[in-house]
Amino acid sequence: MEESKMEESRAESFLRLIKRSQRGHLRIYLGYCAGVGKTYQMLLEAKRLRQQGIDVVVGIVETHGRKETEALLEKLEIIPRKALTYRGIEITEMDIDAIIKRRPAVLLVDELAHTNVPGSRNAKRYQDVEEILATGIHVISTLNIQHLESLYETVEHATGVKVKERVPDKIVLQADQLVNIDIATDDLLQRLKEGKVYLAGKTESALTNFFRQENLEQLRELTLREVAAQIDSSRRSPMQDEPASSPDQVMVCLSSRSENSEALLRYASRIAGRLNRNWYAVYVQSLSESPERIDAGIQRKLSNTLALAQQLGATVFIYKGNDIVSTILQFAREYRVGHIVVGNSGERLSLLRSLTGKRTMIERLMRESQGITIVVPDIRHPDEGRKRFRSRKYLSDIRANLMGRQQEPDDREAPIFHSSVLLWNEVLEKETAIRQLLNTLCQTNAAIPFDYAWRAILEREKQGATFIGEEIAIPHARLEGINETVLAIGVSKLGIYDPDSNNTATIMFLMLSPINRPDSHIKLLGMISKMAGDSQWRAAMHRAKSEIEGTQILRHWIAGQKKKQDR
Repeated sequence: MEESKMEESRAESFLRLIKRSQRGHLRIYLGYCAGVGKTYQMLLEAKRLRQQGIDVVVGIVETHGRKETEALLEKLEIIPRKALTYRGIEITEMDIDAIIKRRPAVLLVDELAHTNVPGSRNAKRYQDVEEILATGIHVISTLNIQHLESLYETVEHATGVKVKERVPDKIVLQADQLVNIDIATDDLLQRLKEGKVYLAGKTESALTNFFRQENLEQLRELTLREVAAQIDSSRRSPMQDEPASSPDQVMVCLSSRSENSEALLRYASRIAGRLNRNWYAVYVQSLSESPERIDAGIQRKLSNTLALAQQLGATVFIYKGNDIVSTILQFAREYRVGHIVVGNSGERLSLLRSLTGKRTMIERLMRESQGITIVVPDIRHPDEGRKRFRSRKYLSDIRANLMGRQQEPDDREAPIFHSSVLLWNEVLEKETAIRQLLNTLCQTNAAIPFDYAWRAILEREKQGATFIGEEIAIPHARLEGINETVLAIGVSKLGIYDPDSNNTATIMFLMLSPINRPDSHIKLLGMISKMAGDSQWRAAMHRAKSEIEGTQILRHWIAGQKKKQDR
């Protein structure tokens, strides 16, 4: 039986080698920030290849108005972009069909992490590149380190920036060459001040936000580490797909209730990348977590976690069993796991339970694993223990404020829960925007079942358009089973588009209220109408640079209304 499995594994490995030989090669110019010279160096390489008689064409290159970069494009063949119309605006993207038909030897594709316009064949540019590589065309591309999926939390902690456009690690790991484009941070800042990175008008904003010295130093260090890890990986045996002689595979244990599953997955992804091993994401479902018993919000969160695991390159397994530790260790033995990554839940046993021989999950894993390394990263937020209490209080405060209730002065000044405001830097369809806002409300209020609320909102939309004028949309619904009215606000500078009515908006209010309290529904609609009619408030929301800032603008507006009422 073991011999049969080994032969099957070898056959699969050989098949992967055949497919890899038929695939185009990928070379990525990696940088720690915009302006280090990735696109410029890519074009210089294209010029050298062209001089050697190699058929090089441009699939898509963004010059951002940089004259030096534009000059290098002059003698290169550029495949015309494909025009797409979205929300009445014509947007151009890379034309995959034209590229495959032209079939050059080498294709230049800038900004690998780019998100394509809705309606494109693929949602992300890296997916376009995968499709082109599959035809045997070689690709040279560019990428900034902050767009790597497994570094999401690391970059956020280091710079305070949430990076929305991300590339799965497997894309970089599959690259045949990774080239680091590095310049000193002082030199980059000088280039920025000289107007060589951004057009006039954006430099001051960049210097005071993302382009701070400490941010750049952190990102530069991350980039150097990533390139070093890639070099180390490339030195390993070319038959790395063969089963390891020692159990070095990596396994991450997932929980349906963990607040940090995504961070845990990214941590495990980086361990697997460093060891150059396969890795598995395993969720053990207890009887109490059957679909009939588990909360809809938790089910949705778990589904998103498993989807991220697959995107990061893990093989996902779901098991059922009441003894979670025994199931985990059985899996580890069967799949030759050498490292088990498990989250620190902060579980503590009472003295009585400890004296009777009870052990926490982590303690049991460490006692019973026998030779397997147990990795317990502390990825919890410092205030995680207080987060839920604060979020409930924040949400309670905003509800009370919006309902016009009388509170003590201290409560009136309480901050609003930040997830009540979302900012989008892309064009969204109406249903996508509503889904994201509803998701936010469900995450902060367990009493709201997503599917039920979603159906109620769509039913209300059928009764009449909720897009008002050219800037405002107010989808809403009245629900059974909730006690309070809740509100989420989304702002998109590029617009929210309703394909059914051809209406557009830039600010969307999503409101849900109890079906047995029509007065609260009417009161909040009245306040939203005032807010929507305030041009200064709308302008301030459009200028907001973060969701926290948007929340502060909302809080100040509500406080101003209360002062007017108190006069």
